Amino acid sequence: MDRTDRRSLAISAQQGLSKASKYKLRVHTSEIHGFGVFAEQRIPGGCRVVEYAGERISRQETRRRFLEGSKSRGPKLNYLAQVDSYWAVDGAVGGNGAELINHSCDPNLKLTHVGERLWLVSLRTIRKGEELRYDYHFSKRGEQVGCHCGSAKCRGTINLQ
Repeated sequence: MDRTDRRSLAISAQQGLSKASKYKLRVHTSEIHGFGVFAEQRIPGGCRVVEYAGERISRQETRRRFLEGSKSRGPKLNYLAQVDSYWAVDGAVGGNGAELINHSCDPNLKLTHVGERLWLVSLRTIRKGEELRYDYHFSKRGEQVGCHCGSAKCRGTINLQ
């Protein structure tokens, strides 16, 4: 992805987040990975911050996209969030910017199922300027993916132990 594509992605994600959340959020480069999403205001604990939106896809399509990566965002990247044992949401297709929220072993958000929708809910008060993060909970049986969250609680991998 070249500089123009990255800038376009950031602008599109910023516009999506502005519509998708009642909180002011900002897309910016992250020390964790690529772009991240940051709070532009204090967010109380226990609040729905933003829905994880995108194309709803089957288990088979999820596996295919996981193995191939996101064609629009790079071959080693995917933006897949599991809804249940059959369905997942691909934030790279029709996402609202929430797909840019990075992983952390010490998260301030939790991915929560509300009916058939996925919401990122604040685990505690999030300070203005703080990067939003949630634990991706990659399978411990899958390919191990290194973690760069920088937390004192970092387990070294995005995968569960």
